[in-house]
Amino acid sequence: MRCFLRRSLTVIISLLVFLLVINLSSWPQEDSAMKEVRQWAQDVGLHQLHAEHNRHSLQRLKFLTVGLCSVKRKRENYLLETLKSVFERSTQEELRKMVIVVHLADPDQEWNAQMVKQIAKRFAPHLLLGRLLLIHAPSEYYPSLEDLKRNFNDAEDRVQFRSKQNVDYAYLMNFAANLSTYFLMIEDDVHCSKSFFTAIQKRLASLQGSYWVTLEFSKLGYIGKLYHSSDLPQLAHFLMLFYQEMPCDWLLVHFRLLLTQKEVIRFKPSLFQHIGHYSSFQGTANKLKDEDFEEDLSRLPDNPPADMVTDIVTFENYLPFKAYSNMADYFWGKAPSAGNSFTIVFKQAARVLRIQIHTGSQHHPGDYLRAGLVELGTEKGKQHCIRYTPIGHFEHGNFDRDNLESSTTYAPECVRITVTEGQSEWLIIHSISIWTKPQ
Repeated sequence: MRCFLRRSLTVIISLLVFLLVINLSSWPQEDSAMKEVRQWAQDVGLHQLHAEHNRHSLQRLKFLTVGLCSVKRKRENYLLETLKSVFERSTQEELRKMVIVVHLADPDQEWNAQMVKQIAKRFAPHLLLGRLLLIHAPSEYYPSLEDLKRNFNDAEDRVQFRSKQNVDYAYLMNFAANLSTYFLMIEDDVHCSKSFFTAIQKRLASLQGSYWVTLEFSKLGYIGKLYHSSDLPQLAHFLMLFYQEMPCDWLLVHFRLLLTQKEVIRFKPSLFQHIGHYSSFQGTANKLKDEDFEEDLSRLPDNPPADMVTDIVTFENYLPFKAYSNMADYFWGKAPSAGNSFTIVFKQAARVLRIQIHTGSQHHPGDYLRAGLVELGTEKGKQHCIRYTPIGHFEHGNFDRDNLESSTTYAPECVRITVTEGQSEWLIIHSISIWTKPQ
C-alpha cells in the first residue's frame, strides 16, 4: 500500500505541472506574476519528481496544513470562494506558518484543467510562494468502484460516490503527511472565521500535554477536523482499507476510537461555516449551517497554557480542563463545601487583563456556584500559588472583571475560584475565559 501511494504522487505532481504549463501558455496576455507561475511550472517539469522530493522541496515544515478535496458539481461551485476566505481571513504572519493543499479529485480532466487555470489566475502569488499546492490522483490509481458493498442499503451511485471520496481524502492526507505539524481538514464550500489559525493555536496551547487524536472546530461533516500530521499515514491507509464500508465521517470516528480518544473534543465557537446550497453528490439541496459559528474571533480569550487543580469531587468524565478549553463540554463536580477551590495554574506568568467565568448550564441551570471568590495568585509552588489577591465575587453564578492589569505587582501565575458557602447542589463550571496582555 505504501509503495502504491508514493508511486502515485509522482503522477499527481507531473499532472499538475502539465496542466499549469498547458493552460498558462494559452493565455493571450500575462502580467509578471503569471509569467513567474508559468516559468515555475516549466522548471519543475524538467526534473523527475518523487514523493519524498515533492514533500520536502515544495515546502518547508509549517505549523498547519489546510487540506480539502474538490470535485465538479452539477450546480454551484464554491472552491474559489473557499480559497479566498482562507487567505483573506488570515494575516500575513499566519499565512507564513501554513500551507493549503487542494486535491482536484474529479476524473474529468477538462474540469481539472479549468480549475487549475482559474486558481492560478486568482491566487498566483500564493502558488509562487509555495503556500498553495494543487494535486490530482489519476483514476487508474483508484481501487475498483464497481460491485461495491451495499452497506446500509445505500443506492449504488451513492456508494460509489462516498467510496471514491474516501480514497480522495486518503491521497490528500498521504501527500500532506510531511508538510506541517498539524493537518486541518475542511470542505470546498466553507467560510472561515477571521484569524482562525490563531484561534486553533490558542486551543492547542490550552491542551498542551493532553492526549488527543481529533479536535473539532465545527460540528458539520468533514469541516474543521484537526489531526497530528504524524497520524496521517495511518489515517490514509485506514481510509483506503475500508473505503467501501461506510462514509468518510463515520470512518473518522472509528479511527479516533481505535486510537483511544473515546470522547469528541469539539470547541466553541465554530471556526468554519458551511456556505454551499447544493451537495457535491447529485446537486441535491444542502443548506446545513453551524449555529455555533462566529465571524469575528477578536474577542476570543487567550487562555494561556495551564494546569487545573481542584479538591471538588469530579463527576465521571467531566474533568477540570474542560472548563478552561472552550470545549462544548464542562467541569461537573459534586456538591462543594466552603473552602473548596478550583485553581488554574499557568505554565508561565501572564499579565491578566480580564476574567470571565460562567457556572451552571442550560440543561442543569441549578448547578451553579451560589457564593464564590476569585483571586489572582503569585509566587507559584508545585500546584498552587503562595500569595493571592482577591479581585471579586460571583454574582448569580457568573463572574466578569476587566482592567485587571494592575491588580498585582507581579504577573499572576494562578487564578483561584474559592467556594465561600457550601451548597447541596452540584457545581458545573461551564467556561473560564482569560484575556492576557501580549508578551
